[in-house]
Amino acid sequence: MPLTPVDLLIEARWIIPVIPAGCVLENHAVAIDQGRIVAVLPQTEAPLRYTPRHTTRLTQHALIPGLVNLHAHAAMSLLKGIADDRPLMEWLQHHIWPLETRHVSPEFVRDGTRLACGEMLRGGTTCFADMYFFPQAAAEAAKDLGMRAALGLVTLDFPTNYASDPDDYLDKGLAVRDAFHNDELITFCLAPHAPYTVSDTTFAQIATLAEQCDLPIHTHLHETRQEIIDSQQKFGCRPLERLHRLGILGPNLIAAHGVHLETHEMALLAAHGCTVAHCPSSNLKLASGFAPIAALLAHGVNVGLGTDGSASNNRLDMFAEMRLAALLAKGVAGDATVVSAQQALHMATLGGAHALGMENEIGSIEIGKWADLCAIALNDAQLAPCYDVISLLVYSAGREYVSDVWVAGKPRFADGHLPGSTEIELKNLAALWQNQIRPHNVLPTY
Repeated sequence: MPLTPVDLLIEARWIIPVIPAGCVLENHAVAIDQGRIVAVLPQTEAPLRYTPRHTTRLTQHALIPGLVNLHAHAAMSLLKGIADDRPLMEWLQHHIWPLETRHVSPEFVRDGTRLACGEMLRGGTTCFADMYFFPQAAAEAAKDLGMRAALGLVTLDFPTNYASDPDDYLDKGLAVRDAFHNDELITFCLAPHAPYTVSDTTFAQIATLAEQCDLPIHTHLHETRQEIIDSQQKFGCRPLERLHRLGILGPNLIAAHGVHLETHEMALLAAHGCTVAHCPSSNLKLASGFAPIAALLAHGVNVGLGTDGSASNNRLDMFAEMRLAALLAKGVAGDATVVSAQQALHMATLGGAHALGMENEIGSIEIGKWADLCAIALNDAQLAPCYDVISLLVYSAGREYVSDVWVAGKPRFADGHLPGSTEIELKNLAALWQNQIRPHNVLPTY
């Protein structure tokens, strides 16, 4: 029987496919052709079936699906460290929003997103769900670095540098979606910012568009206690109930944060097949609270992980989010058995893919899916010994151990380096914007 040519064969000490849950394949290989996985098989069988054009041998590595960052504001990498250690609304209204009014432009978004993509790729993230202005610029940046992106078509009820009113936001967003129609790397979500910035009329319009265009809806929801109090005073109900009345709840809803949820609300999310994008680091930094992740999972709610933006997290580090998600859930529940390492890894991969309607394309190492992959070197003495490789990845390893990343079978981070002069270019971009933004960032002294 003749051997089948393939583009790439990746051999790894351990392969963690995510599906089936808890499965660890030792000394296996992934065969890749035209960007997709064509086989997962023992290394001893690979030479009997395939002739690879390239072979990568990872003798002391774990190979996992590329991580999916389900909630980000990528361009805000340029605002990293701005107004740290301040309450959420003060941080937004007195620091972030004024700076955005002054600086946000297509160039800001393109450069900030490039910087974010570089950081995410270095940390094993291959796909991110974004929510920011000028999605065309974000798409160009993501494609430039070869990353997969689900870009939010942001909608607000007030004007910004990007658009003047809800219709203008939607018209501009849908035009960008049309421009990237059928792009292999770029997809889109409708992104009404939050219930406190979007009217009933606009939400109803978005619900209709989501159904017509088959798009996810990505919004902030129940992040703080104050937004719930404000909603009860203005609308006579909590935000989730309001969205329910407006027809927003469904399998396509991605609710970012979901910190303050009552038992009946978790049941409602589960009944409608909604997803919560859990952002533990941002929730802590902004003192938003502790999301009831164990309870959400027990109700059957799909949960993905997100970093939020660099301004409210400071790191686009999905390994940190996995570890923190598992540890916080145990502390909140008072139960060491909840949110296992395997569940944390699932949230960071297939949970996010499912939320984006991409579970048949990414999120696990399975035949037919895109070869979005992350290799983690586990030969450092600090990671020894290794008794349970999944546990080791979630609780001990960090993004600094990521050695290689592929998106659709193409190397985007290889042997610890971004390609060519990318790293130098990103450093220069960051320095350029820092010099522009710093004079306007006059903060009160402590």
